[in-house]
Amino acid sequence: MNILMIEDNHSVCEMMAMFLKKQNWQYEFAYDGVEAEEKFNAAPDKWDVILLDLNLPKKDGMQVAANIRRVSPTVPLIMLTARDTESDQVLGLEIGADDYVTKPFSAITLIARIKALYRRSQLAKQPAEQPGTADRDFDVKTKNFRMNTKTREVFLYDQQIDDLTPKEFDLLKTLASKPRQVFTREQLLQLVWDYEYYGDERTVDAHIKKLRQKLEDLGPQVIKTVWGVGYKFDDEAD
Repeated sequence: MNILMIEDNHSVCEMMAMFLKKQNWQYEFAYDGVEAEEKFNAAPDKWDVILLDLNLPKKDGMQVAANIRRVSPTVPLIMLTARDTESDQVLGLEIGADDYVTKPFSAITLIARIKALYRRSQLAKQPAEQPGTADRDFDVKTKNFRMNTKTREVFLYDQQIDDLTPKEFDLLKTLASKPRQVFTREQLLQLVWDYEYYGDERTVDAHIKKLRQKLEDLGPQVIKTVWGVGYKFDDEAD
Protein backbone atom coordinates (compact mmCIF):
# COMPACT_ATOMS: atom_id res chain seq x y z
CA MET A 1 0.00 0.00 0.00
CA ASN A 2 1.14 3.55 -0.80
CA ILE A 3 0.15 6.18 1.77
CA LEU A 4 0.39 9.94 1.32
CA MET A 5 0.22 11.67 4.71
CA ILE A 6 -0.32 15.43 4.58
CA GLU A 7 0.59 16.76 8.01
CA ASP A 8 2.65 19.79 9.09
CA ASN A 9 3.52 18.40 12.54
CA HIS A 10 6.84 16.59 12.10
CA SER A 11 6.49 14.78 15.43
CA VAL A 12 3.19 13.25 14.31
CA CYS A 13 4.80 12.22 11.02
CA GLU A 14 7.73 10.59 12.80
CA MET A 15 5.36 8.68 15.07
CA MET A 16 3.22 7.51 12.13
CA ALA A 17 6.30 6.53 10.15
CA MET A 18 7.09 3.86 12.73
CA PHE A 19 3.59 2.37 12.49
CA LEU A 20 3.42 2.56 8.69
CA LYS A 21 6.83 0.95 8.38
CA LYS A 22 5.74 -1.85 10.71
CA GLN A 23 2.90 -2.61 8.27
CA ASN A 24 5.43 -2.79 5.41
CA TRP A 25 3.59 0.02 3.64
CA GLN A 26 5.21 2.63 1.42
CA TYR A 27 4.62 6.20 2.54
CA GLU A 28 5.53 9.81 1.85
CA PHE A 29 4.86 12.98 3.79
CA ALA A 30 3.81 16.43 2.63
CA TYR A 31 4.13 19.21 5.18
CA ASP A 32 1.95 21.93 3.64
CA GLY A 33 -0.98 22.23 1.27
CA VAL A 34 1.04 23.28 -1.76
CA GLU A 35 3.52 20.40 -1.42
CA ALA A 36 0.59 18.02 -0.90
CA GLU A 37 -1.07 18.96 -4.17
CA GLU A 38 2.24 18.77 -6.05
CA LYS A 39 2.92 15.25 -4.77
CA PHE A 40 -0.61 14.05 -5.40
CA ASN A 41 -0.95 15.58 -8.86
CA ALA A 42 2.43 14.17 -9.94
CA ALA A 43 1.04 10.63 -9.67
CA PRO A 44 -2.67 10.50 -8.70
CA ASP A 45 -2.94 6.76 -9.35
CA LYS A 46 0.00 5.96 -7.10
CA TRP A 47 -1.77 6.55 -3.80
CA ASP A 48 -3.95 3.95 -2.11
CA VAL A 49 -4.98 6.09 0.88
CA ILE A 50 -4.60 9.82 1.62
CA LEU A 51 -4.30 11.05 5.23
CA LEU A 52 -5.03 14.78 5.29
CA ASP A 53 -4.68 17.24 8.15
CA LEU A 54 -7.07 20.17 7.79
CA ASN A 55 -4.85 22.74 9.53
CA LEU A 56 -2.07 23.23 6.98
CA PRO A 57 0.25 26.09 6.09
CA LYS A 58 0.21 27.68 2.60
CA LYS A 59 -3.12 26.11 1.60
CA ASP A 60 -6.02 25.04 3.81
CA GLY A 61 -6.77 21.33 4.07
CA MET A 62 -10.35 21.83 2.90
CA GLN A 63 -9.05 23.32 -0.36
CA VAL A 64 -6.60 20.46 -0.75
CA ALA A 65 -9.37 17.89 -0.19
CA ALA A 66 -11.59 19.55 -2.79
CA ASN A 67 -8.74 19.63 -5.33
CA ILE A 68 -7.87 15.98 -4.69
CA ARG A 69 -11.51 15.03 -5.25
CA ARG A 70 -11.60 16.92 -8.55
CA VAL A 71 -8.66 14.84 -9.77
CA SER A 72 -9.76 11.53 -8.22
CA PRO A 73 -13.37 11.07 -7.06
CA THR A 74 -12.62 7.69 -5.47
CA VAL A 75 -9.17 7.70 -3.82
CA PRO A 76 -9.73 6.80 -0.14
CA LEU A 77 -9.34 9.96 1.96
CA ILE A 78 -9.19 10.23 5.75
CA MET A 79 -9.19 13.66 7.38
CA LEU A 80 -7.06 14.33 10.44
CA THR A 81 -8.43 17.29 12.32
CA ALA A 82 -8.09 19.11 15.60
CA ARG A 83 -11.26 21.01 14.71
CA ASP A 84 -13.79 19.29 16.93
CA THR A 85 -16.83 21.12 15.60
CA GLU A 86 -19.79 19.71 13.75
CA SER A 87 -19.55 22.19 10.87
CA ASP A 88 -15.89 21.38 10.10
CA GLN A 89 -16.39 17.64 10.22
CA VAL A 90 -19.56 17.66 8.12
CA LEU A 91 -18.03 20.07 5.59
CA GLY A 92 -15.01 17.83 5.21
CA LEU A 93 -17.22 14.79 4.64
CA GLU A 94 -19.36 16.69 2.15
CA ILE A 95 -16.25 17.73 0.21
CA GLY A 96 -15.50 14.07 -0.23
CA ALA A 97 -13.58 12.63 2.71
CA ASP A 98 -14.46 9.03 3.50
CA ASP A 99 -13.74 9.34 7.20
CA TYR A 100 -12.28 11.66 9.80
CA VAL A 101 -10.12 11.19 12.88
CA THR A 102 -10.02 13.84 15.59
CA LYS A 103 -6.67 14.72 17.14
CA PRO A 104 -5.13 13.56 19.35
CA PHE A 105 -5.61 10.12 17.85
CA SER A 106 -4.36 6.61 18.49
CA ALA A 107 -1.99 5.41 15.77
CA ILE A 108 -3.34 1.88 16.18
CA THR A 109 -6.89 3.11 15.62
CA LEU A 110 -5.82 5.07 12.55
CA ILE A 111 -4.06 2.01 11.11
CA ALA A 112 -7.25 -0.02 11.63
CA ARG A 113 -9.29 2.59 9.78
CA ILE A 114 -6.79 2.70 6.93
CA LYS A 115 -7.04 -1.08 6.54
CA ALA A 116 -10.84 -1.08 6.61
CA LEU A 117 -11.10 1.74 4.07
CA TYR A 118 -8.46 0.22 1.79
CA ARG A 119 -10.07 -3.21 1.92
CA ARG A 120 -13.39 -1.82 0.75
CA SER A 121 -11.84 0.40 -1.93
CA GLN A 122 -10.14 -2.60 -3.52
CA LEU A 123 -13.52 -4.06 -4.45
CA ALA A 124 -13.86 -1.26 -6.98
CA LYS A 125 -10.78 -2.54 -8.82
CA GLN A 126 -11.90 -6.14 -9.22
CA PRO A 127 -12.60 -6.97 -12.89
CA ALA A 128 -15.68 -8.78 -14.10
CA GLU A 129 -15.34 -12.55 -14.11
CA GLN A 130 -16.67 -12.93 -17.66
CA PRO A 131 -16.82 -9.72 -19.69
CA GLY A 132 -20.07 -9.42 -21.55
CA THR A 133 -22.02 -11.73 -19.24
CA ALA A 134 -21.04 -11.21 -15.60
CA ASP A 135 -21.20 -7.46 -16.11
CA ARG A 136 -24.96 -7.80 -16.47
CA ASP A 137 -25.43 -10.16 -13.54
CA PHE A 138 -26.89 -7.68 -11.09
CA ASP A 139 -26.94 -9.01 -7.54
CA VAL A 140 -28.95 -6.13 -6.06
CA LYS A 141 -32.15 -5.41 -7.97
CA THR A 142 -35.31 -3.51 -7.09
CA LYS A 143 -38.04 -1.89 -9.19
CA ASN A 144 -35.85 0.93 -10.54
CA PHE A 145 -32.39 0.04 -9.25
CA ARG A 146 -29.66 -2.41 -10.30
CA MET A 147 -26.21 -2.97 -8.83
CA ASN A 148 -23.39 -5.36 -9.73
CA THR A 149 -21.03 -5.52 -6.75
CA LYS A 150 -18.25 -7.17 -8.78
CA THR A 151 -18.12 -4.74 -11.68
CA ARG A 152 -19.29 -1.84 -9.46
CA GLU A 153 -21.97 -0.93 -11.98
CA VAL A 154 -24.94 0.98 -10.59
CA PHE A 155 -28.09 1.97 -12.48
CA LEU A 156 -31.00 4.01 -11.15
CA TYR A 157 -34.00 4.67 -13.39
CA ASP A 158 -31.93 3.09 -16.22
CA GLN A 159 -29.22 5.71 -15.84
CA GLN A 160 -25.70 4.69 -14.83
CA ILE A 161 -24.03 6.29 -11.82
CA ASP A 162 -20.26 6.47 -12.28
CA ASP A 163 -18.94 8.83 -9.62
CA LEU A 164 -19.68 7.04 -6.34
CA THR A 165 -16.92 6.92 -3.76
CA PRO A 166 -16.26 3.53 -2.09
CA LYS A 167 -18.21 4.59 1.00
CA GLU A 168 -21.13 5.91 -1.04
CA PHE A 169 -21.26 2.65 -2.99
CA ASP A 170 -21.27 0.58 0.22
CA LEU A 171 -23.89 2.79 1.82
CA LEU A 172 -26.17 2.54 -1.22
CA LYS A 173 -25.65 -1.22 -1.41
CA THR A 174 -26.54 -1.67 2.28
CA LEU A 175 -29.76 0.32 1.96
CA ALA A 176 -30.84 -1.09 -1.41
CA SER A 177 -30.18 -4.69 -0.40
CA LYS A 178 -33.13 -4.46 1.99
CA PRO A 179 -35.67 -2.10 0.40
CA ARG A 180 -37.99 -0.25 2.77
CA GLN A 181 -36.15 -1.57 5.83
CA VAL A 182 -35.28 1.28 8.17
CA PHE A 183 -31.64 1.45 9.31
CA THR A 184 -30.58 3.49 12.29
CA ARG A 185 -27.43 5.59 12.00
CA GLU A 186 -25.70 3.28 14.47
CA GLN A 187 -26.55 0.24 12.33
CA LEU A 188 -25.20 1.95 9.20
CA LEU A 189 -21.96 2.82 10.97
CA GLN A 190 -21.49 -0.80 11.95
CA LEU A 191 -22.45 -2.24 8.55
CA VAL A 192 -20.76 0.26 6.22
CA TRP A 193 -17.74 1.48 8.13
CA ASP A 194 -16.73 -2.03 9.17
CA TYR A 195 -15.00 -1.16 12.44
CA GLU A 196 -15.76 0.21 15.89
CA TYR A 197 -16.47 3.84 15.20
CA TYR A 198 -15.15 6.37 17.70
CA GLY A 199 -16.72 9.42 16.14
CA ASP A 200 -20.42 10.15 16.09
CA GLU A 201 -23.35 9.53 13.80
CA ARG A 202 -23.03 12.82 11.89
CA THR A 203 -20.76 11.08 9.42
CA VAL A 204 -23.76 9.03 8.23
CA ASP A 205 -25.84 12.18 7.69
CA ALA A 206 -23.03 13.81 5.70
CA HIS A 207 -22.61 10.78 3.42
CA ILE A 208 -26.37 10.47 2.95
CA LYS A 209 -26.54 14.14 1.93
CA LYS A 210 -23.73 13.71 -0.61
CA LEU A 211 -25.25 10.53 -1.99
CA ARG A 212 -28.66 12.15 -2.37
CA GLN A 213 -27.09 14.99 -4.34
CA LYS A 214 -25.71 12.47 -6.84
CA LEU A 215 -29.09 10.76 -7.21
CA GLU A 216 -31.46 13.72 -7.21
CA ASP A 217 -31.28 14.49 -10.96
CA LEU A 218 -32.07 10.89 -11.98
CA GLY A 219 -35.66 10.77 -10.76
CA PRO A 220 -37.66 10.60 -7.51
CA GLN A 221 -35.39 10.42 -4.47
CA VAL A 222 -34.94 6.83 -3.29
CA ILE A 223 -33.20 7.47 0.04
CA LYS A 224 -35.89 8.40 2.54
CA THR A 225 -35.53 9.86 6.01
CA VAL A 226 -37.56 8.17 8.72
CA TRP A 227 -37.69 10.92 11.30
CA GLY A 228 -36.41 9.98 14.71
CA VAL A 229 -35.13 6.61 13.47
CA GLY A 230 -32.82 6.68 10.44
CA TYR A 231 -32.93 6.01 6.69
CA LYS A 232 -34.40 3.56 4.20
CA PHE A 233 -34.24 2.84 0.45
CA ASP A 234 -37.56 2.95 -1.38
CA ASP A 235 -37.86 3.25 -5.16
CA GLU A 236 -41.51 2.15 -5.43
CA ALA A 237 -42.82 5.71 -5.74
CA ASP A 238 -43.87 6.80 -9.22
